[in-house]
Amino acid sequence: MRWNKIIILFLIVGLVSCAAVAAVMPVIPGVSWLPFTHQIKQGLDLQGGVHVVLEAKPNSPDEPLTDDAIRRAVAIIENRVNAYGIAEPIVQRQGAHRIIVELAGVTDPDEAVRNMIRPAYLEFQDMEGNTLLTGEHLKNAYESKNQAGIAQVNLEFDSEGARLFAEITAANLHKPLAIVIDGEQIQAPMVNSVITGGNAEISPYSSLEDAHNMAILLRSGALPTKLEVEEKRVVGPTLGADTLEKSVRAGIIGLIAIVVFMILYYRLPGIIAAFALVTYAVIVLFIFAGINVTMTLPGVCGFLLSLGMAIDANILIFERLKEELWSGKTLGPAISAGFKRAFVTILDANITTLLVAGVLYYFGSGPIKGFAVTLSIGVLASMFTAIVFTRQLLLLVADSRLVRNLKMYGA
Repeated sequence: MRWNKIIILFLIVGLVSCAAVAAVMPVIPGVSWLPFTHQIKQGLDLQGGVHVVLEAKPNSPDEPLTDDAIRRAVAIIENRVNAYGIAEPIVQRQGAHRIIVELAGVTDPDEAVRNMIRPAYLEFQDMEGNTLLTGEHLKNAYESKNQAGIAQVNLEFDSEGARLFAEITAANLHKPLAIVIDGEQIQAPMVNSVITGGNAEISPYSSLEDAHNMAILLRSGALPTKLEVEEKRVVGPTLGADTLEKSVRAGIIGLIAIVVFMILYYRLPGIIAAFALVTYAVIVLFIFAGINVTMTLPGVCGFLLSLGMAIDANILIFERLKEELWSGKTLGPAISAGFKRAFVTILDANITTLLVAGVLYYFGSGPIKGFAVTLSIGVLASMFTAIVFTRQLLLLVADSRLVRNLKMYGA
């Protein structure tokens, strides 16, 4: 036996085992991100949230409601919701004039509505109430605290807005310049000098969070049309905890059945395949937590489907390995040849799946995109574990000479 190979093999087994435990158990007290599976967000169908129906109305009787205005309203609401970091929001049109918004994990529908439908129309007015500049030329808005510790919103205008702002401040030297949002005067600071940098501040705000919310509204732009709330309610999980529990149970039972079959039919390679599946699951869950994937039931299905594809790749490899051993090759060359012959088939199958997932992500929305993302991540991880990880483990076992009987490799 070659002890250096055996030591490497046991180190890999120990490392993967620790990672698997860290995925589901708080192994280190006080570390907030462990277990890291708790960092994976759940969608509306699994944890509930807020359901809001908005009705678009014309700004005035003389101004007709256009399809373009509704499309822009949908885009602005989606930008606002995404800026708040809500997990996988659903913003879509219903009929001609309605917009449906579903927000997972949100418990206060009133606050969600306030942040979504406020017009956020920014104006700078002179003493006579004439509008001199609007938020049309606003480039960026962000919150901060000034030297006195007061929360404020900082405004940055584009080049045209900076030019206009300089002209406005020059024309209103030593006069107040009112900052108005949605018809309400927020403040009217005195213009003491010409401001040429295209920057302004709005203050005070009661908290940095209020300033952050206003910055998001201003940054996303003013709504092009009025929106009235037709319906708002808190909804529970559309599938319920029982459905999720049954889905997880079915996945576990299926995984156990697959592992038992692989071990009984392929013997030692089957054991290695089972361990590679654990590695695959740890890698995928770690990626889900790292990129803040929102897990819905379609996402769970995508994960389980890619798990099955990982098994398929191992079966292809092990069948080729058996053929190479039956042809009279020794163990090492047989492993290398088996993987080489199976590689093209595995690559073709996974590329076609990734293409389908790309089409689903591009044309789909909400849970469909979630399914495409989880499927793509799972396919890539399964290719890595099957082509790289399983191969290296098999070579390590062969080189260590722990198991020399070729019948244990399926021959």
